[in-house]
Amino acid sequence: MRGHDWINTCLPDELILEILRRVDSKASHDACSLVCRRWLRLERLGRTTLRIGASGSPDHFVKLLAQRFINVKAVHIDERLSIYLPVNVGKKHGRDGNSLTSLKVHYAAEKIGYEEEECESFCLTDAGLTAVADGFSKLEKLSLIWCYNVTSLGIVSLAQKCSFLKSLDLQGCYVGDQGLVVVGKCCKQLEDLNLRFCESLTDAGLVDLATGCGKSLKSLGVAACAGITDKSLEAVGSHCKSLDTLSLDSEFICNKGILAIARGCSLLKVLKLQCISVTDEALMAVGISCLSLEILALYSFQQFTDNGFRAIGKGCKKLKNLTLSDCYFLSDKGLKAIATGCTEITHLEVNGCHNIGTIGLESVGKSCPRLTELALLYCQRIGNFALHEVGRGCKYLQALHLVDCSSIGDEAICSIAKGCRNLRKLHIWRCYEVGNKGIIAVGEHCHSLTDLSLRFCDRVQDEALIALGQGCPLEHLNVSGCNQIRDAGIVAIARGCPQLTYLDVSVLQNLGDMALAELGEGCPLLKDIVLSHCRRITDIGLSHLVKNCRMLESCHMVYCPSITANGVATLVSSCPNIKKVLVEKWKVSPRTKRKAGSVISYLCVDL
Repeated sequence: MRGHDWINTCLPDELILEILRRVDSKASHDACSLVCRRWLRLERLGRTTLRIGASGSPDHFVKLLAQRFINVKAVHIDERLSIYLPVNVGKKHGRDGNSLTSLKVHYAAEKIGYEEEECESFCLTDAGLTAVADGFSKLEKLSLIWCYNVTSLGIVSLAQKCSFLKSLDLQGCYVGDQGLVVVGKCCKQLEDLNLRFCESLTDAGLVDLATGCGKSLKSLGVAACAGITDKSLEAVGSHCKSLDTLSLDSEFICNKGILAIARGCSLLKVLKLQCISVTDEALMAVGISCLSLEILALYSFQQFTDNGFRAIGKGCKKLKNLTLSDCYFLSDKGLKAIATGCTEITHLEVNGCHNIGTIGLESVGKSCPRLTELALLYCQRIGNFALHEVGRGCKYLQALHLVDCSSIGDEAICSIAKGCRNLRKLHIWRCYEVGNKGIIAVGEHCHSLTDLSLRFCDRVQDEALIALGQGCPLEHLNVSGCNQIRDAGIVAIARGCPQLTYLDVSVLQNLGDMALAELGEGCPLLKDIVLSHCRRITDIGLSHLVKNCRMLESCHMVYCPSITANGVATLVSSCPNIKKVLVEKWKVSPRTKRKAGSVISYLCVDL
């Protein structure tokens, strides 16, 4: 009832706060905070997570946020993000807004005449990190991504004041050993530590940390740290008995370090390695000692063979997720050993392993009935019969990714379609033997498919899309480069898939305005569309599209010669939610630029 507040007058703070905690999105939280001053205060009390970018002055911004959000437990600071403060915010929101505006103005004034300090002012420093430590006394999780001005001094201050810290991400920070040592002494509850690209660290820091808080540490990530060697891993193996996740990317780690981890960390569940000096000896130790292993990812290995994989297959019976990338000496025998020994596998990715062929994947289809996701990337030797076995044996398969698999064609896709009726995602890129027959079978049998990508499968024609429109509730469709598709195929999709939210029809030279008109009529939920290099599409088709697609947020239409400045203006004026338009610069009129403002990003391509 207008003029009466039936909520604030009846409900106590505790109940409203509990309701606000159940709001599930940031946008909704922001909207609730604008209802009234009481809700603003309560919403701030309910905030437990903050994300801060590098725009403005992060040090001052952190101090301001710490005064307002006293119950924050997780802070994410990323130098790659940008946070913009509106210039007129003070005029709209009273005292709080004036604080923000004064911060912006004060910062702008500081920049004048001090261009050499401009870069520094956009980066978090030790002072800002000290403000984090002082302001967020309940902090449990801190992520500092590429904050290269943060040093050990800031980390020391943080560790001394935030003893409840459980997760610390220092990716790309130039912190030294001194800070890590104090973290080990003070943060006895630390569970998750990411040291990827912390180039200034050495064994001294990590060894002391493992000695100090190793009992609680569960997850460790190290990459591109030349000063961290097997000595650190030996300390981790000795002191971090609860470690369950290890990610290593280093040319300085050898068998000795992995052996120490395998023998000391028997609870290990996740192991991701990109260490070219590691051999079969290390994998054998993992297979013998790490019997709880569930996720194994091996990238760019040069020195291990099927022997190491036999040990994994023999010992790691709980393995569920396996990724093999550029494992050149691994053959069908190794994959078969994994498949027959680790029958609980649900996710498998084989990428660029040139010695794995049809026989190896056949064994997966025969032995791994719980497989739900399969990715075969650049696997030239895997043929149709392998996917025939997958179709027969893996009834729960929900996602299939095929990229540059030249020996896989319609026969394989038909087998998958008939056997894997629960398929939800199918991505086929540059598999030139796949055509109408296989995709029609998908339309006839896979009635749960919502995500389909057929990039540059140039044998696919309209008949395939007609079958898809009749049988699949597609929400995401990419047919970029399928140059035999015409209006009839897209019309069938428009009429049969009203839930479609994403569509990429780029490089379809025969697509015209009729398809866009049908999309406008049949797909009102469309949010993203890619029309680039569609030479027959004109302003008329575009106007029909945007007439009913009011939720459109993104439109790419580079190199569409029949789209003019009028079409761009129609798009911008008709779509209230539009956020990004990619189009040649000369097609954007001054009036459209003024109307679009900074919300839309333009790709400047002059023909």
